[in-house]
Amino acid sequence: MGTSGRVAADATTDLPGDTEVLHALLRRRRTGSRDDGKQIALVVNGGGMRGAYAGGMVHALEQAGMRDAFDVVYGSSAGAFVAIGLLLGNGRGAAHVFFEDMASRSFIDPRRMGTRRPMVSLDHLMDHILVNSKPLPWAELRDCATPVRVIATAADDLSAHVLQPKTIEEWQLAMRATSTIPVLAGPPVRLAGRDWIDGSVTEPLPVLRALADGATHVLALVNRTVPDLRRPNPVGRQARWARSLDRLAPGLGSMAQESHRLRPEMAVLDSASHPSRSAAHLYAVTPATDAGVRGLTIDPVRVMAAADSGFAAMTAVLRRAAAD
Repeated sequence: MGTSGRVAADATTDLPGDTEVLHALLRRRRTGSRDDGKQIALVVNGGGMRGAYAGGMVHALEQAGMRDAFDVVYGSSAGAFVAIGLLLGNGRGAAHVFFEDMASRSFIDPRRMGTRRPMVSLDHLMDHILVNSKPLPWAELRDCATPVRVIATAADDLSAHVLQPKTIEEWQLAMRATSTIPVLAGPPVRLAGRDWIDGSVTEPLPVLRALADGATHVLALVNRTVPDLRRPNPVGRQARWARSLDRLAPGLGSMAQESHRLRPEMAVLDSASHPSRSAAHLYAVTPATDAGVRGLTIDPVRVMAAADSGFAAMTAVLRRAAAD
């Protein structure tokens, strides 16, 4: 990792993070300029309703005046929506949408499993929530000066890619594509001549991608506590929905069920000496507490607690960095 930053493992993250990332953001806030020769990337974890944690973190970043501090943002699935919320000046909405709108049976209803209607209704998200409750200004997203790297998984070979939408219609398809898990949330989405499914299946936290793209500083927003990240992978029966995915495409169910474990990402997040960090600064923020929210949780009380936990974690991290 870079020699100018201090590696810290504190009570909030307990991961070897380089606080130079935070100091660079604070300097940009103070000067109001990104003309410092750095490439600072924001990387946001996906994971369905777990996105509430990152939503809270983004809300805190916006309140701290960090909306325009990043040169590029990366996100898969819910992480892409959360990152866009910050860029479009709606960090509060990126947090509140989870417990005010998405934590309902209109969006997620396990009773639809096995029917012709998907358990997760992306139609409700795209055509109702993002139109009526929390309108997404698609034209502003299309014209956004900060690059948005939306990750999706190619349905034919299960490889991860950055989508490159140009028009409003393509942006709407891209955001649907990065969130679509067949069986759970509907069929693959056709865009640019290929079928796409959820980006979190293959790349739930695009930290390695941001580093490979040349980011000098990476702030990663993670939707799991450190004990959860370090917990050994459970061994047991494959979920019914995952078995259905394997019938659709061999290996897809296993990948989708295991993607949240972040194995490659944890290797770089949990080791300050990882080769991928040799020339860059990396800092990961994890929730202050585990609110018990999982990918399909629709209890609004728990989902709100997750957003509050993310907000508290990011606020504490920035406060400590400002005091250094």
